[in-house]
Amino acid sequence: MNSMGFDKEPKDTRVVVAMSGGVDSSVTAALLHEEGYDVVGVTLQLYDYGAAVERKGACCAGQDIYDAKRVAEEKGFPHYVLNYEDNFKNSVIDDFVDTYMQGHTPIPCVRCNQTVKFRDLLKVAHDLGADCMATGHYIQRLTDNDTMQSELHCAVDKTKDQSYFLFATTQEQLDFLRFPLGGWTKDITRDHAKRLGLLNCDKPDSQDICFVPNGDYASVVKKIKPEAEQPGEIVDLSGCVIGEHTGIVNYTIGQRKGIGIGGGVSEDNAPFYVVRIDPAANRVIVGPKEALARDVIYMSDCNWLADIPADGMAVETKLRSVSRPAPARLVKTGDRTAELHLPEPQYGIAPGQAAVCYAGTRVLGGGWIIAAENSALPMAA
Repeated sequence: MNSMGFDKEPKDTRVVVAMSGGVDSSVTAALLHEEGYDVVGVTLQLYDYGAAVERKGACCAGQDIYDAKRVAEEKGFPHYVLNYEDNFKNSVIDDFVDTYMQGHTPIPCVRCNQTVKFRDLLKVAHDLGADCMATGHYIQRLTDNDTMQSELHCAVDKTKDQSYFLFATTQEQLDFLRFPLGGWTKDITRDHAKRLGLLNCDKPDSQDICFVPNGDYASVVKKIKPEAEQPGEIVDLSGCVIGEHTGIVNYTIGQRKGIGIGGGVSEDNAPFYVVRIDPAANRVIVGPKEALARDVIYMSDCNWLADIPADGMAVETKLRSVSRPAPARLVKTGDRTAELHLPEPQYGIAPGQAAVCYAGTRVLGGGWIIAAENSALPMAA
């Protein structure tokens, strides 16, 4: 059995590696080639190349495509660049814009993994005759010794763990995928990059959403939907107008700073937070921090990588990529819907984000948050 889990020699095992041009995917490809696998690198051009070459440090930008190609050339394995601009715009950018216009907060990296990378690119890998596809994600694919079922587990390096962004990976996709770096820390990856002599061994990690220059997501939305800048009313929980907003795209649930309300509006001068966004009325609703408390989460378009008992189960859940897992009870309400009941309320839960469920390090799956409420109060969001 080789390291990819196949009962044949590495040279007889074709592995398609998704190469973004960063150090992680480059190390993945170079290491597998060093082990003797039949490696084929594939890089996706996801948005306008002319604009992309001006973007530094972004996945799949012009320089990154060049870096991926150079790594493949130096190591001596084939590499292809596929133009997926239309797929990316339709599946990721348009969804990103539409989600903001609905007053929700999108996660484009999840949509990209769910569609372009783990749907479209997997099809390419199959068409190329691959036995599996490998990526540089920091997450682990483990096999249960009793059932022989593939399971998704958090990465060893908690600071790099990408499990939140991969909850939508289906069982069929997981069976085909491999994540060679999931058991490593980033320091080990960089050490291998230097040992292998990779030209991008010191390349910094990408921090931005790849198609959002300098983190200015609002400019992307406004460019596609100019009406996103339409001003409107900021109201308190009682409906009193206390200010004017500059377009709902500039506001997110839980936001405190930059709302545009001066001091002295509330009796005790306590800070206001964005509690809800009403796109139909073009209103931003604000209130005190306690108004953000939610202990029931409603999810749709759920994906499960484990059997969930009919009467529910205790889990840990992450409601934002940067949040710590919190205890909850997961209850399925349909094939693709579910609820999470939290013993302790959480704050700043935004529709459009994901709720990802865990049992220890195992990723059980999750879904998209469509609403949340405080069980002691009427429906709140």
